Amino acid sequence: MADGDDRQATFGSDGSLETETTPDATGENDFGEEKEPNETDGGYSRYVVSSLLQKAVRRSDEEVAAWAAWELARSGYAWNLWDRLNLYVVEDLRAGSDVALTVERYEELATERWEPDAWKGRLCAIHAALAAARARSTREASNADAYFGAVAEIRAEARERGEEPAHDFPVGDLKPEGEFDAVFDGHTGEGSKRGRGTRFFKTHGARVGPEGEDEQSARWQRLAMLLDGETDYDADELDRAVEPVDPDDPWGDSEPSEGDGGDRGEEDGGAGSGDSDGDDGDPGAGGSGSLTDFAE
Repeated sequence: MADGDDRQATFGSDGSLETETTPDATGENDFGEEKEPNETDGGYSRYVVSSLLQKAVRRSDEEVAAWAAWELARSGYAWNLWDRLNLYVVEDLRAGSDVALTVERYEELATERWEPDAWKGRLCAIHAALAAARARSTREASNADAYFGAVAEIRAEARERGEEPAHDFPVGDLKPEGEFDAVFDGHTGEGSKRGRGTRFFKTHGARVGPEGEDEQSARWQRLAMLLDGETDYDADELDRAVEPVDPDDPWGDSEPSEGDGGDRGEEDGGAGSGDSDGDDGDPGAGGSGSLTDFAE
């Protein structure tokens, strides 16, 4: 599929469009007239129809979204349609919605297996538009991006003036011993300098919430800690490791610790323990967990 961003509207100094019309979008409209550049088969501007599609998805108007997708697909603007639909799932829909994968699959079918402006391709366009319109609408990502960007400018301007910013990022200065002390485990330079190895990671950095792990996962966590031949954990540490974080205060577990009793992993947060907060992620622990099968 062609990159839709290369064919977005460009306006000249006189307000006229400066863009090329793809070969698939040429020919006659529904009225037997030669289509103008960027005109759909129904006689509409593709830019207006594309904008209509986005607003229909945003407002959950299924019929209008379906028509707009159909109009773009049948008129030879499938590249525009699929580029915009993929944008909508990140700009206008709630994070985590599986509609992103749905739209991607319909695009694959329409553009790789079938012809995008033929009957099957048009059905894919309608299905994708309906799926997007039926998903929960929100501009949370766009709003967050705009807010964080505005705060970044305010912070930079305040620093230049030697003042405290009127608005700051939610993490503040993000330094050890503060609210987010738990992140400074052996996977970070600051945590490594403080000797925070496996013990600190297990009892601070690896905790999850607010639901916590299920009973089986919590049991595995406890047993893994008890079977650790190089680090001895007391009962309070075992309980702490599997205790879910407080949903009203998810960072309130931080109790700054200098060192961790000489266990392994002072430089890498417990290399060999199977825990990693780098690119591979890390296994959390929570819940209660039963030790009945381990009792002697």
